[in-house]
Amino acid sequence: MHPRQTIIESFSTFLEFAEDRVKGWVSIPHLRRNMRNCLQQLPESKSSENFWAIYWYQLWQQSHSLARLHLSAYLQESCYWSAYKIVSSLANAQYRLSDCFQIAIAEIDKVLKGFKPQQGFSLKSYASATFKGVIIDTLRQHQEIDFCSDWTLLHRISQKRLEKSLSNAGVNSEQIEHYCLAWNCFKKLYTPSNTGDRQQLPPPDPATWKAIAQLYNSERHSQLTAPGEECSPETLENCLKQSVKWVRHYLYPQVTSLNQLKPGKESHELGNYLLDEQESLLTKIIAEEETQKREAQKHQIHTVLVSALEQLQIQEQQILQLYYGQGFTQQQIGQQLALKQYTVSRKLAKACEFLLMALAAWGQHTSQISLNSNVLKDMSAVMEEWLHEYFENSQHFIYHFQNEG
Repeated sequence: MHPRQTIIESFSTFLEFAEDRVKGWVSIPHLRRNMRNCLQQLPESKSSENFWAIYWYQLWQQSHSLARLHLSAYLQESCYWSAYKIVSSLANAQYRLSDCFQIAIAEIDKVLKGFKPQQGFSLKSYASATFKGVIIDTLRQHQEIDFCSDWTLLHRISQKRLEKSLSNAGVNSEQIEHYCLAWNCFKKLYTPSNTGDRQQLPPPDPATWKAIAQLYNSERHSQLTAPGEECSPETLENCLKQSVKWVRHYLYPQVTSLNQLKPGKESHELGNYLLDEQESLLTKIIAEEETQKREAQKHQIHTVLVSALEQLQIQEQQILQLYYGQGFTQQQIGQQLALKQYTVSRKLAKACEFLLMALAAWGQHTSQISLNSNVLKDMSAVMEEWLHEYFENSQHFIYHFQNEG
């Protein structure tokens, strides 16, 4: 994945995947034109990546029509690296990088709602940590859903979740009543013993299905708006199996790219939302002092981490360069450096911990930050972002290692 070179590209282009590989960057013309128009209103010396990130974030808070798309474009790299790290660490190959990327980027609003600029961390850093959490939680939920049998899942869901699943599938309100009554009868009469695997409950036996049908038929007149005909045990079993399919689809939807324009919206949705003259950029601009403060803080973080990096052993620096700069897995690094995988893992964790402690010490000294799990999590995201940027742009490490060899 080639890094984007300009402010316009950073806020107007999206990653395109071919199967499970990054194909390149796709430019959205209307976003590009909008960014170009905005940039013309400011001198180049006053325009930075962080400046525009905060600017579009503030407009997003005001429900500006294009802000969310600009921010989604801006956070593409953060989302990609979050997905890459998680997929690389998984033994199960069923989760593809492109799928995890789309799972995360679809939660862009969760990132923006939780971001607090006053905490001093960049939007990219906060997004990286949030994207990772979103992917991990989603995969955990998927694994649990996949592992449950149909009858276990029916026992675990709530009626509210069932109704949402049916509504999401396009089932009308009268039909939802029928499905919910069948589910309630199933819950009342199917009470398996505590023995065996509770994750893999078997289907009810024929006698239980018969009792469920009798209960449904006796209650349909008082519980349903349109009672309809009596249902056989086979009909109710099929009804509940269909309900499970809709529930699984609702809880485990097929991922659709946030970046994909809807049919018929390619030109209209993005084309008619350029900034109005009265909504001048200069009237909403972030104070110059705040921007300068953020740039100074970014420079200080760079200085702290470079100093800490130089204190690491050469081999630890090599491992960091291969991992963050060239995207090697721990196994590939082991092959490159003639080390065991667990040795690479230990050295990588040790090096990252050393850098994180240096960053934490700086934060405590300069800002009197009270360290807790959330602050350390944010600092870790800042460090991860810096490591990617530093090693991707620091070719001297590669030359040094090659010469050493």
